[in-house]
Amino acid sequence: MLSSNIIEVKDLTKKYRLYDSPIDRLKEAFHPFRKRYHRDFLALNGVSLQIPRGEIVGIVGKNGSGKSTLLKILAGVLSPSSGNIKVNGKVAALLELGAGFNPELTGIENVYLNGAIMGYSREEMDVRAKPIIEFADIGEFIDQPVRLYSSGMFARLAFSVAINVEPDILIIDEALSVGDFIFQFKCMRKIADLRSQGITILLVSHSTQQILQNCSYALFLDSGRLEAQSRDVEEVINCYERSARLASRPVDNIPAKEILDIGPPARVEADAAVNECRMGTFDAVISSIRLTQANDGMTDDEVLTAGLETQLEVQIDSKHCFESIVIGMSIRNVNSISAWGDNTLNCVPQNIPLHVGVNRFVFRFLLNIVAGEYLFFIGLADISTANRVELDQRWPIKKLTIVSRRPLTEGFVYSPLKLVNGPNDLTSCYL
Repeated sequence: MLSSNIIEVKDLTKKYRLYDSPIDRLKEAFHPFRKRYHRDFLALNGVSLQIPRGEIVGIVGKNGSGKSTLLKILAGVLSPSSGNIKVNGKVAALLELGAGFNPELTGIENVYLNGAIMGYSREEMDVRAKPIIEFADIGEFIDQPVRLYSSGMFARLAFSVAINVEPDILIIDEALSVGDFIFQFKCMRKIADLRSQGITILLVSHSTQQILQNCSYALFLDSGRLEAQSRDVEEVINCYERSARLASRPVDNIPAKEILDIGPPARVEADAAVNECRMGTFDAVISSIRLTQANDGMTDDEVLTAGLETQLEVQIDSKHCFESIVIGMSIRNVNSISAWGDNTLNCVPQNIPLHVGVNRFVFRFLLNIVAGEYLFFIGLADISTANRVELDQRWPIKKLTIVSRRPLTEGFVYSPLKLVNGPNDLTSCYL
């Protein structure tokens, strides 16, 4: 009976030896008293995880967090320093671009080479070669040496080979980011199709939107440790975002007098009613926001009408003076996919300061978003110095309902279609 988990990892560790110079490696190898010239670096440190079959697993983390190392070990490219790994299926991997390709061989020769590595016979690859070539869609270059390929053609062929050798597990490490938009769209549709067939997919991406939109499970790695894993993809992404944003302000760099003076100027509790994730130094806080439209007398901020100019009033309570801050905001759907977003760096030519006490800002924008239920996200950061400091991030701060006269409009953008040239009295009708 097949296990419900296709990948099981227990206390996985990968240790590298780092040397300050190549000669130190030689010195250590031949030193009569085995003097140590290296320092140990733990790329992975005690990682344990279980991945169920048929999931699209998004893996997030900063550069150097251990994502690629983990995938290489799962793909069999690297061996762990310690720990146990159980992979219950055939793995196809897109790691470094062109990995597993011989640059002197042609595209079609590399197709057969990769098939042989996967354990397929020449006759079996004869059957698979046609769909591989059709999906890659690189034309006559399939018969040219791959050293002549652009990064986009590498990606096309590598992805096409990986998905057409019938793997149980498909590993993709940022390989899709080099392709053109149409190719990426084509790949994401194929990934959805593979998932419907029960294939497990591990996807590393720096695009949190891509993870939110396509993944059913998520992992967050930080400095070689597994900090979070869950089917609640949004919560894992929030953990990653908190870590990435708050890391921009190293505690060691905060002046001593500022450390002693830290203290919230107002209530900073997260709003449980909207499952708010809130973070920052809270030296200045977003105490309230108000969204209004002229058609309702500027009073109702819970129900808004699509297509109308909308006013956003933001109140910020600040404990200190700040030379330059940025306010960013977005409207997202239930899956945390952004329908709209902007920030003050785009709309204001000069620096925006904050003074001690209450600061009020008023913005206006067209609410060209289709009817539905949404969440409003807003954030405040200090950009007075080279190191951006997150002051208050409120994800989300408010639930919104958008209504319109066109409830059947598709997508995110509210842009009603108008017939301007038609028969008889239909010329002014909305379709």
